[in-house]
Parts: sequence; structure tokens; C-alpha cells
Amino acid sequence: MNTLTKMALGLLGQLKPEPAVGDAASTMHLPPVRLTGGMPLMQALAQRQSLREFDPAPLPEQMLSDLLWAAAGINRVALGGRTAPSAMNAQEVDVYVALPAGLYRYAATTHTLDLVSAIDARRVTGYQDFVEDAPLDLVFVADYSRMKLVPAAQRESYASAAAGAMAQNVYLYCASTGLATVIRAWINRGALAQAMGLNNDQQVLLSQTVGRPKAAAAR
Repeated sequence: MNTLTKMALGLLGQLKPEPAVGDAASTMHLPPVRLTGGMPLMQALAQRQSLREFDPAPLPEQMLSDLLWAAAGINRVALGGRTAPSAMNAQEVDVYVALPAGLYRYAATTHTLDLVSAIDARRVTGYQDFVEDAPLDLVFVADYSRMKLVPAAQRESYASAAAGAMAQNVYLYCASTGLATVIRAWINRGALAQAMGLNNDQQVLLSQTVGRPKAAAAR
């Protein structure tokens, strides 16, 4: 679906997710994270870029596991510390994963994907046409109910900073492994929040598309 069609449907309140493709497991148990290998940090920073053409082939489960851990996984088990910072350790940003078979929320403590809804929400994660063809779209959602110690006027900026750190982790992982990714803020947030079943304390901050690069885009 092209951008103009999505915008028109959004204005009419008709931008909806697609039916799920295949059966959605209620919980996806991800393989243990690989903590070795990959590209040196400075080299990954040199390779970091945004690409907007994606191969639709699904990512292997191991790659999905490593990607999500890089975004928001636990790297200090004794403290429950994460790979991305959070003010006052509120951990207010959830990472949702829009897959063809369903919309999932990443649970860092169990390193699982928990089913939110058996829909294909990729179409609604942004106005760009490539979002529904890529194998997955990440959606970063703030839950302000976890930020009681943060003044209300500062909650969105704190959560946005945390989401940005997560997105950069994804960029570096993708650079290190040869994946393509692009972060996006051009979103019909009302339509996406409705499709995701978010409540009044939750806010869509950003989306990020991930997949293998198309050959033409990788030149």
C-alpha cells in the first residue's frame, strides 16, 4: 500500500492492520543470546546507516534473539540492568515486534516474545510503503504509569531518550551483522495505538524497520 493511500485511510479512520499470516504462538521462547563475535564497536559505528529497501525473508530466530537483546535485553543479571539506559531505572519503554504472524511484546526478564494480538500490524507502523514488506517492525512504546517519580512534564522527553538509545543499539547490531534498518517517526499514532490496544498511559514514540537489505540497496 503506498503512502498516499495510507494517509487517506488514516484521515478516514480506516488504517487497519492485516490478518495474521500463519499461526501465532502465545509465547515465543528465543534462543540464548550470543555474546561473542560481531564487529568491533568503532567499525560498527563507521558502518551505521539507514536503509529503506528490505528483503521480505524472515530473520532466523537466533538473529531475532540477538537483535532484541541488543535493543533492551538484560546485561547485568544481578542488578537487572539493561543494554539501554532508563532514568531512575523506570524501564518505561517496551519494545513491540510486528511480525506477519502477530504483534508481540519483548519481555526482557524471560527473553521471550509474548503475543499481544494475532494481527499483522506492520502496515500500521508507519506511512512508508516498505514497512509492510519488511520481515519485522519494532515499535517503542512508553508506559508513563511506571514513571511516578518523574515530573509529568519531563516524562515524554525521558522516555524518548531511552527509546533513542534502544534504537541506536539496534542500528549498531544491524551494522555489525549486515542487516538493514531505519528508524521512523512518521506514524499515524492514533491508528497504531488502536491496533495495538494501548491504554491512556501508553504512547507510541518511534518505529524501526529491520531486515536483510535488498541487493540493490546494499551497493
